[in-house]
Amino acid sequence: MSGKASAARRTVLKGAALAGTAGLGVAACSTESKVGHAKNPTPTAPVDLGDAEAVPVGGVKLYREQRLLVTRSADGEYKAFSAQCTHAGCVLDKIEKDEGNCPCHGSRFDIRTGEALKGPATVPLPKVPVKAENGKLIAGPEA
Repeated sequence: MSGKASAARRTVLKGAALAGTAGLGVAACSTESKVGHAKNPTPTAPVDLGDAEAVPVGGVKLYREQRLLVTRSADGEYKAFSAQCTHAGCVLDKIEKDEGNCPCHGSRFDIRTGEALKGPATVPLPKVPVKAENGKLIAGPEA
């Protein structure tokens, strides 16, 4: 095989490999809702979120590092949801007007119910058990 033929073949193979990789990117961002790409979109062990008072009465707090969203009702009841978008698995980045925002594709979720309000996500955020204990907020199993 001559040097020119070998170089041309490598170029064709490289192009095919790149096309295959591009196809994977499209598949990873499908419009079908799912519970993201992380193996566990909810905690598999109890997670200490710190001071329970950090979530204001009638308010919400986004714990991006722990991938959790915690609300506290006017009567002091806590609710928690995964903060991982159910479309492609991105972590919500902010709360605006009682809606959690996904920065990747624009999905929006109701922070009080976890319901998907705007797509491409159609599946609600998974609920996560949560409790206040000795002034600390604990989320995950056994909470």
